[in-house]
Amino acid sequence: MEVTSIQKNVHSSPRKLRLVADLVRKMKPARALTTLEFTNRAAADDLAKAIKTALGNARQQNLDEEKLAFAKLEVNEGIKMGRFQPGARGRVRPFRKKLSHIRIVLTEAAEAEPKVKKAKVTKKEEK
Repeated sequence: MEVTSIQKNVHSSPRKLRLVADLVRKMKPARALTTLEFTNRAAADDLAKAIKTALGNARQQNLDEEKLAFAKLEVNEGIKMGRFQPGARGRVRPFRKKLSHIRIVLTEAAEAEPKVKKAKVTKKEEK
């Protein structure tokens, strides 16, 4: 069974969130929360909140937290807010504040299938 959690318009850029997401993607969600607690990045707090929400959704569906694993942990671009910075000689300089969307899909570990690479067969082996 899959449990999904989506957090939209997180006030952190996608690049900064992806750095932290790559750190915990292979871990179990409970261990990921512990790791994020001691990670020295502001984006770690936003990702931890999203994981806690996903675990809360799993509790609502009576799933065992020990067996859960990340099926997907995606960080996508959100909207970009236009802002302005004062410049020289009374001018203005525009810049964009980037927001992110976090999508987490949790599955039970027994359902998660390991990815197996298929061996490539060459034409010489076929004969």
